[in-house]
Amino acid sequence: MKIGGIDPSTLPTEVIVVFTRGTHEIVFRARGVPDYVEFLKLCPEPTAARVHKPKEGWVDNVDDPAYREMVRTHGLKRLAWLIINSLEPSEIVWETVKLDNHSTWIGWEDEMKASGFNQVECNRIQALVFEANSLDEGKLEQARESFLRGQQPEPKDISGQSTAPESTPPGKPASE
Repeated sequence: MKIGGIDPSTLPTEVIVVFTRGTHEIVFRARGVPDYVEFLKLCPEPTAARVHKPKEGWVDNVDDPAYREMVRTHGLKRLAWLIINSLEPSEIVWETVKLDNHSTWIGWEDEMKASGFNQVECNRIQALVFEANSLDEGKLEQARESFLRGQQPEPKDISGQSTAPESTPPGKPASE
């Protein structure tokens, strides 16, 4: 696929944040996650138990506290999965988070804190992931401005010479 002659897959897709620790720099790289197919394979959407109501027949019992807790936990796992997978270019070697075990994903922030990152830094890492996975008005405005600059016609009357002279006439030396 090309859009306006540009293959979107060739454009950079990572954003970074750098934390300094003494003389070392820790670089977090995040990329957008294309979809949630893998997440849903590992962690399917919870389903509500069905109950029979006299006037409505069989309906999903979405008010069940157990179901609501499953939905809440599923949302936390989805966010954690997004963070872990977006940070894949950072080459993090997790100790407690296991990519194939959804019950460990929510612990990403605890593991970061155990490794010396404070809450503000964890929030910044999460914001980096959100930045990589979303469009915001700033990005759209920057793209609009870039596009419109490229659409501007080149000015016809440029001040100065359009070509360099082939040679300059000899004159008096500057030392005289």
